[in-house]
Amino acid sequence: MNDDKKIIIFDTTLRDGEQSPGASMNQAEKLRIATQLEALGVDVIEAGFPAASQGDYDAVKAIAKTLKKTQIAALCRATKHDILRGWDAIKEAVNPRIHTFIATSELHMKYKLQMEPDQVLSQAIKSVKLAASLTDNVEFSAEDGSRSDPNFLCQVFEAVIDAGATTINLPDTVGYAIPEEFEQLVKYVIKNTPNIDKAILSVHCHNDLGLATANTLAAIQSGAGQVEVTINGIGERAGNTSLEEIVMSLNTRPNFFSQTTGIDTTRIYPTSRLVSMITGILIQPNRAIVGANAFAHEAGIHQDGVLKNPMTYEIMKPETVGITKNNLVLGKHSGRHALNAHIKTIGYELSDDELNIVFKKFKNLADKKKSIQDEDIEALINEGVLRSSEVFSLEYIHVLSGNTVFPTASIQLYINGRPVQGATEGSGPIDAVYNIISKLTDTKSELLRFTISALTEGTDAQGEVTVRLKEDGITALGKGTDPDIITAAALAYINGLNRLEYLKSNPPREQPLL
Repeated sequence: MNDDKKIIIFDTTLRDGEQSPGASMNQAEKLRIATQLEALGVDVIEAGFPAASQGDYDAVKAIAKTLKKTQIAALCRATKHDILRGWDAIKEAVNPRIHTFIATSELHMKYKLQMEPDQVLSQAIKSVKLAASLTDNVEFSAEDGSRSDPNFLCQVFEAVIDAGATTINLPDTVGYAIPEEFEQLVKYVIKNTPNIDKAILSVHCHNDLGLATANTLAAIQSGAGQVEVTINGIGERAGNTSLEEIVMSLNTRPNFFSQTTGIDTTRIYPTSRLVSMITGILIQPNRAIVGANAFAHEAGIHQDGVLKNPMTYEIMKPETVGITKNNLVLGKHSGRHALNAHIKTIGYELSDDELNIVFKKFKNLADKKKSIQDEDIEALINEGVLRSSEVFSLEYIHVLSGNTVFPTASIQLYINGRPVQGATEGSGPIDAVYNIISKLTDTKSELLRFTISALTEGTDAQGEVTVRLKEDGITALGKGTDPDIITAAALAYINGLNRLEYLKSNPPREQPLL
């Protein structure tokens, strides 16, 4: 049903990606990522699981109403409630898709669903028929498909296609498959599902054995027409297939792969950075395509080769994925127009009001740093635009520290617009800051992780602090940036507390592992 040369990119960063521990996003953050994904050129955005919570429903609905080109999918269990709830959230989208699923492996049917195979088949047909009565864009997924009986899998797929499914999805839900094995399963499904020509075959792979990308590429070679991916490979447990790895594999090796995508590869890196900033999940330096070391060359023989011809050690140009070295220097004398122009070159579109907020923060930062780099601007956009309506915000911080005094922190916060202030001591300056923030916000959260890194080079670089907090079984990540590392630490803690507050007021139900 689709061009054999064009692979449909189905991005589930906002659904499966958000299931990464602590990677919760509020509505504004989800909308920002969705807008960036549309600019990136993804074909389908799985915006969320509307039946999970009111917050998820509201975010999916806002994305469906806002985006102008991309298909918007809502994930739904194979139940009437989920499907009607999902449809209500996406019905205003340009091309809404209902994505419904039920498990088909013997293990899941027996122990999780406690259903017989014929009951599962009946439920799948019934749910797809309901979805198809609402939209002609219906996807059905066989959860734990890679561990399902192939004959039963084909029986289910044939039945749901007859019921109205236009996309059928074969997930490797627990990341168990081996590429050669998965390749054979895809071929078997294509060969033994009589009406497969009436639907697009999709795959959704997890990375528990580090094989998600390999399995997905094997599926493409075997005839899959859609791949389900996330930015930076984030997702449940070890994550999902990485969008950037799949796209750049097809882009870099046209001599091996005949398939293409509609992705604007120059937007990959900015999108990767945005997702990392919003979720608080750091990108490992040696990560393929988007890691800090992906285009770095330390060895002398490598440097010599790259200087003579970049292709000696670089199989793709950094500019191809949006890593640019712009000669425009931004500093304290740069104007609003120059800032806006540079923001556009690194892949962001801001409204006038948003630009005003970022420009004010830019001027404050320029008083502390000699030159402003792309990473600094991205941090300003994240903190200035996406955190404007949070429960807790920092007004000022004063810290006394040294090896001959007791570290003391004095802070003023706003809690729902109300100023509160206080001071206390700690074993060090950051401990003192966290002690007083904890006291003022009355949080019972536990600090599980604290990491510091520099956004750019130089002693005046902005420090980036990431924290992981846990309270009442809920985990949230927080991130903060500032040239003053203690201020960055305070911002990260406050951001984490805000994410916890969001999750408390929008408690998700049990999330699917699809």
